[in-house]
Amino acid sequence: EVEYASEFRYRNPIISPDDAMFFISQSGETADSLAALREAKIRGALVMGICNVVGSSIPRETHAGVYTHAGPEIGVASTKAFTSQLVVLALITLNLARKRNMSLIDGKNIALEMDKLPKKIEQILKLNDQIEDIAEDLKDAENFLYLGRGYNFPVALEGALKLKEISYIHAEGYPAAEMKHGPIALIEEKVPSIFIAPHDSTYDKIISNIEEVKARKGTVVAIANENDKDIDKLVDYSIKIPETIRMLMPILSVIPLQLLAYHIAVKKGLNVDQPRNLAKSVTVE
Repeated sequence: EVEYASEFRYRNPIISPDDAMFFISQSGETADSLAALREAKIRGALVMGICNVVGSSIPRETHAGVYTHAGPEIGVASTKAFTSQLVVLALITLNLARKRNMSLIDGKNIALEMDKLPKKIEQILKLNDQIEDIAEDLKDAENFLYLGRGYNFPVALEGALKLKEISYIHAEGYPAAEMKHGPIALIEEKVPSIFIAPHDSTYDKIISNIEEVKARKGTVVAIANENDKDIDKLVDYSIKIPETIRMLMPILSVIPLQLLAYHIAVKKGLNVDQPRNLAKSVTVE
C-alpha cells in the first residue's frame, strides 16, 4: 500500500506489530510524515526512513533506514532526491525478493541493470538541447496532460508536479487507461499530452491512447525507447531514452520530464530554484 502521509492518521489505519512501514522524505522534517510515523510507532509497527538529510528528525525517530546521500538539494522542487529515492526503493525491493523466492540469476540480472543506469542517464542528459527546443514550442500552453501505465503512472504524476511547481502551468498526471473517464474531454491542439511509452507489455495500449489523442487533434510528446522508430509517425515530438528493465524504467523516464519542466520555466522567465509559495521542507500541517 502507498499512503499520503497527510491523510494517514485521519482514516484510522489498521496497523499491527507485524507491519513494516517506510517513510520517504528529502528533508526528514516533513510534519505530516513525522506525525504519521509517530502514529505507526505507537501502534507497534516497524518504522523505517528513506531520507537525504543526515541527522534529521525522521532518521532519528525510526527504527532503521537508509540515507539516499544525494547531497544538498538547493532547488525547492526535488529532482535528484526523487531519483535517488527510486534507486533506494529498487535496492530494498531486490534485497527483499532475494530473501524470499527470487533466484540468484534474476537478482544478479537486476543488479547488473542497475549498474548500467549512470551511463544511461548520461545519454539522456545529452538530449538537453532537443528537450529545450520542445520546451520552446510548448511554453505558452496553459494545460498539460501526463499519461503513463504501470510503473510509469507515478512518473506521469511526478512530471505533472514538476511542471506545476516551477512553471506555474496547470498539469495533471493520469493513468493512461483512465483517459476515457474524463481527461479526454480536455484534448485539443493547445493541450499537450505527454506519454511515457517504453516498449513493455503495455506498449500497444499506450499506442492506442496516443492514436485517440491524435484523432482529436491533440499535441503529443512521447518518451520512448531509443530503438522505437514506429512511434515517430504517430507523435509530434519523441524523446528517445535507453532501454532497461520495467522496474527501473521510472529512474530513466522521469529525467526528460524534469528537464522539460526546467526549460519551460526558464523560457517563461521564472525562478526555477525558488518558485512562489513553496518551501523546501513543509514543517507545519
